[in-house]
Amino acid sequence: MAEAHEDGRPEDLTEPERRMWESFRAGTVCDLGARSAERDDPHADRAWGPERQVRAEVVAHLLLAGPAPVPGRVGCMKLRGARITGRLDLSGGAVAPYVEIRSCRFDGEIQLSESRFGTLRLDNCAIPRLEAARLHTEGDLHLARCRVARGIRLTDAQIGTDLLISSSVVRRDGRGRAIAADGLAVAQDFQAELLETHGEVSLRGARVGASMSLRGARLGNPYGRRALNAPTLTVERTLYLTSAALGPETGDAGRPYDWSRTPTRGMAARPFECRGGLRLDDGRFGDSVDFHSARFELQPEQEVSLRRIQTPELRFVGEAPEQGRVVLSGAKVVRLVDRSTSWPGPGRLSMEGFAYETLAPRGHFPLERRLEWVGAAGPDYSPEPYERLAAVLRARGEDSDAREVLLAKERRRRATLSAAGRAWGHLQDWTVLYGYRPGRAALWMAVLWAAGTLLFLRHRPEPLKADEHPAWNAALYALDLLLPVIDLGQEGQWKTEGVWQWGSAVLVLLGWILATTVAAGASRLLRRG
Repeated sequence: MAEAHEDGRPEDLTEPERRMWESFRAGTVCDLGARSAERDDPHADRAWGPERQVRAEVVAHLLLAGPAPVPGRVGCMKLRGARITGRLDLSGGAVAPYVEIRSCRFDGEIQLSESRFGTLRLDNCAIPRLEAARLHTEGDLHLARCRVARGIRLTDAQIGTDLLISSSVVRRDGRGRAIAADGLAVAQDFQAELLETHGEVSLRGARVGASMSLRGARLGNPYGRRALNAPTLTVERTLYLTSAALGPETGDAGRPYDWSRTPTRGMAARPFECRGGLRLDDGRFGDSVDFHSARFELQPEQEVSLRRIQTPELRFVGEAPEQGRVVLSGAKVVRLVDRSTSWPGPGRLSMEGFAYETLAPRGHFPLERRLEWVGAAGPDYSPEPYERLAAVLRARGEDSDAREVLLAKERRRRATLSAAGRAWGHLQDWTVLYGYRPGRAALWMAVLWAAGTLLFLRHRPEPLKADEHPAWNAALYALDLLLPVIDLGQEGQWKTEGVWQWGSAVLVLLGWILATTVAAGASRLLRRG
């Protein structure tokens, strides 16, 4: 810039720049707009003339080494409706004044790497690219309703209070990332409601001190594997991947929606949509992870990956993806809230090591559908999902349902056995339901005893020893044959031949089978106890 006046104002300032300079000193708004919503839209194709242009170097001079304020006022940057030409470079600088730039166009990228701010608000701006790695703010960082052509970088940035990117549209950079924010730290809330991205959102190792809201966001990445890549993300309260309420028309173009309300019945809403994989592996969430009404569009190789997450509550009540997988392996949840229609089909759900303590289904979720849920956990047999579900059902007093789950586990296991093992399994299932219905053994024993009694009432065999034998009793003889261990003094005292010998052998064999299946069931009961 050229030589300056005595008050520090450069000689070569244009009229718009002089107005901006004086507004900065007075702490007032410098509005270079045309007072027309159509003509002041920074995202439209309409050209803005020189009467609205200010140089990026003048803006940087004001922010880094601006003039003293008018006595009695606080100097700050409040700029509206301007076209900022050139590249705004504040790298490594310390910006003390409050900064609010609204409805402006930037011709070049904004470079804020390793800079420090109090509060920075860029609202409804057109930005080619925002480079802000290791940015540090004492207050808020607002990027609401902006359109960024080549991505936002906030790697290792530290935000002193809230980060707001709501209703912005961000396209990918040269590496395929719309938002690169690995290691980001936000002291309070992270609001990205109604955000639209075209490229990967990377939040690896990010930390949020309160809640993180992606209500109504549309994350898409047709260029890569994941739309949201956030392993080891920590959110102290709730992560919202839910619908956003759309507010009524208020005439305020700056706030066309409600920033934080969950939609109620009958209210216009936009669901959270993810077109591409979502990864939250090893994340920690203090209150809950909420997928209410979420929608996923996955390719067959893509996943909604929740491996080893930990949270008191998982609300998986969105729409089931038509393709791809949902992975919960190793996750630990206290309360699982879900719908029967939220889970993918067989072979597209993985739950190995998934631990949950209580179930709170939304809507009708009968036991048959719950068994389909655990059955879909993988193409290969695994006892763990069945045993976990049975334990949860038993803990809330649903013992009958718990037995049905364990019975389904045995039937699923049977398919993995050899031919002989499958035959034995079918026999156990048919007789005593693998020991989970021991009353069936008593019923079968009674039926066989009655049949044996009727059989031997028609035939009184000859005693083996004419002078040493008990009195013939058909009922006691049949019972002695059926009971494999107890000796009632009848078996071995009588001579049976032909068909009667075969009848006795059948009773002995069936008695041993019943005893073995009851013993197997009793051992399972003891192990569960």
